[in-house]
Amino acid sequence: MEEAIGKANALIEALSYIRRFRGRIVVVKLGGSLMEHDQSQRELLTDVVFMATVGMQPVLIHGGGKSINEAMQKAGIEPQFVQGIRYTDSRTLSIVEHVLVNEINKRIVETIQQLGVHAMGLHSLSSCVLFGKQTRLPGPQQRQLDVGLVGEITSVNAHLLEVLCRAGTIPVIAPIAIDRAGQKLNVNADTAAGTVAAALQAEKLVMMSDTHGIFSEPGNPESQLSRLNAARAQQLMEDGTIHSGMLPKVRACLAALAAGVGRTHIINGGFPHSLLLEIYTQRGIGTLIVND
Repeated sequence: MEEAIGKANALIEALSYIRRFRGRIVVVKLGGSLMEHDQSQRELLTDVVFMATVGMQPVLIHGGGKSINEAMQKAGIEPQFVQGIRYTDSRTLSIVEHVLVNEINKRIVETIQQLGVHAMGLHSLSSCVLFGKQTRLPGPQQRQLDVGLVGEITSVNAHLLEVLCRAGTIPVIAPIAIDRAGQKLNVNADTAAGTVAAALQAEKLVMMSDTHGIFSEPGNPESQLSRLNAARAQQLMEDGTIHSGMLPKVRACLAALAAGVGRTHIINGGFPHSLLLEIYTQRGIGTLIVND
């Protein structure tokens, strides 16, 4: 009986959030080890289907860095990174596109549809919604570093995404952009998620990570920050507390907030029902980043 009452209380707690977010767009970025485990991915996508079923409008963007590295190694290509960005020549881009589009994106769309909700893959081999230009990185003596076919997003086809959301279809975006000349460009999935959330004026941006959010003392699980504002997040980046793979996630969150997105979250996608707990409960389980 106590277990049943507990479940009923959880539903009642979720009710106010369901009402509040009904009809609102939530951008979810999938990445990290989540992309390597089919069962964990299916469990998370079940949460996404729940969100869509109760009236939210999820938009998914996925990465696939580890799978890309494995595919490159099988092809005899050693991955190279410049300032943390994958150097992308034409051969590398072909591998990136194949892994992201034909493997990961296809699998996500098929899983969502098996769970009973319509989904549509949006990528460089079908309807692309990301448009950009080639990136140059700052180098020594004011020179720019060439990282190959790597891009930054300049525009998003928000109209198509909104049409799909209103039709009850979950958009699933692979992070490959196209420039004005039709050249395909590899883009950072975290950055893409922040840009898409900004273009859609989303209610929320949720970054699925391999850790339970941000910690004030890296390595100390007791120092998790459940909430911080944009100014504090910027300070933690500047003093090195936020570093490495967490940097693009936090930068994407701050860019989204600056563009009008309501709230941003960084949570552990490998934790059971982490997405539902973060959105539909009072405390959540990850780190919430807000403007104020």
